[in-house]
Amino acid sequence: MKQILLIALLGASLSASAQTTGNNPADASNAPQLLSLSYDDALQMLQRGNQSLKIADKGIETARAERDKLNALWYPSLQGAGTYVHMSEKIEVKQPLSQFTDPAKDFVHTIIPDDQFISGILDQIGGYTLAFPLAPRNLTSIGLTAEWIVFSGGKRVRASKIGNRMIDIAQENRAQTDATQRTLLAESYYGLSLAREVVAVRRDTYNSLKLHYENALKLETAGMIDKAGRLFAQVNMDEAWRALESAQKEATVVESALRTLLNMEDTCKIEPTSPLFINATLPMKEEFVQTMRSGNYILNQLSLQQNIAKQQLRIDQSGYLPDIALFGKQTLYSHGIQNNLVPRTIIGVGFTWNLFDGLAREKRIRQSRIAEQTLALGKDKAQDDLTVGIDKLYTGLQKAQDNVRALNSTISLSEELVRIRKKSFTEGMATSTEVVDAETMLATARVARLAAYYEYDVTLMNLLALCGTPEQFKNYKK
Repeated sequence: MKQILLIALLGASLSASAQTTGNNPADASNAPQLLSLSYDDALQMLQRGNQSLKIADKGIETARAERDKLNALWYPSLQGAGTYVHMSEKIEVKQPLSQFTDPAKDFVHTIIPDDQFISGILDQIGGYTLAFPLAPRNLTSIGLTAEWIVFSGGKRVRASKIGNRMIDIAQENRAQTDATQRTLLAESYYGLSLAREVVAVRRDTYNSLKLHYENALKLETAGMIDKAGRLFAQVNMDEAWRALESAQKEATVVESALRTLLNMEDTCKIEPTSPLFINATLPMKEEFVQTMRSGNYILNQLSLQQNIAKQQLRIDQSGYLPDIALFGKQTLYSHGIQNNLVPRTIIGVGFTWNLFDGLAREKRIRQSRIAEQTLALGKDKAQDDLTVGIDKLYTGLQKAQDNVRALNSTISLSEELVRIRKKSFTEGMATSTEVVDAETMLATARVARLAAYYEYDVTLMNLLALCGTPEQFKNYKK
């Protein structure tokens, strides 16, 4: 059980942030001060400085920025543009004069049939071409162009809803991160409480076996036991000392994991003041299942993703509708283009309607429908898996309660057995082996009961986190 605890706590230390705080370093020559820390205080420290929560907060800010970017589709766009053009030839209109002189010649002939003089002059004039310049070879233009989409088939409305759902998903992710960190805190904090309690048990066992060894020395001197009995007591006392040292080292490792999770420096020794606990009764399992269906973070995120897929489907279906927009253009500076040819101010309304795009719209609609159906199936499967998880965790809580009730009786029996065998040993009526066996059974039962308490606390936090209500842990703790 202790090895499992260490693996879990080492995993928590690897997933926690390793950034240190800016407190003044303590004098290395002085012993570290003792910091009494309750679970609620540790939770406040976690929520202030945990890097995972800060990353989740940035995710909410990113989602809000994305929502604002989608909402920008409601506003008109304004663009400035400038153009310089050099053409190989200037733009002009050429008109031959013959179209004017030929009717004049016909008119003169009706008056003077044999006229040659005036007709010759008109023929010479008709041979020329009249040119009207419109634009030079070099053109320059600077202006503003504005466009405002007044109808897009509902795309903007759906995009705004998608932006809101993205914020909701980010908030659910933040809540899930908070629940995960609370679970790690419960494992580390109550793991330290367990480690300290185990150290106390090992110390009591060592002191008891040490006293037993001293009694064995007296009895050996008095000739009541042989050397083997005294050596057996000494070997078990040494073994108890090694177990005490091992428990102290484990407590140091667990304390380091908690300190890393809380971003604390090695300037003080943490003393947890919130003890391990266990509840005599629990709510019905069905209550946890109902709470999970409405509060679990994964299910909530899947529901929000379903809503996003539904809005995306509506956007794809709106591709069959035209886009209508108001537009306008104002020329601020122009060189080479006359006002009577291109007006300086233009306003109007227009639409674009994609009549055929190679069935791309139909394929996008089908893809969106498949995505929505996949999310629905995934939500159903996740709900079934979470129900199994709740059943497993709830069974773990009941098992811990049963173990504590059974171990309470075992500890009572072991304490009485130790008392009797110690008294019998001093009177020469019991062997050293019987005393050591009784002490070992008592220590084992006490450590097992502490482990059952720890398993209950950690399992309870995991169960509440799975239901989406980790903040209810304080109510059970009371």
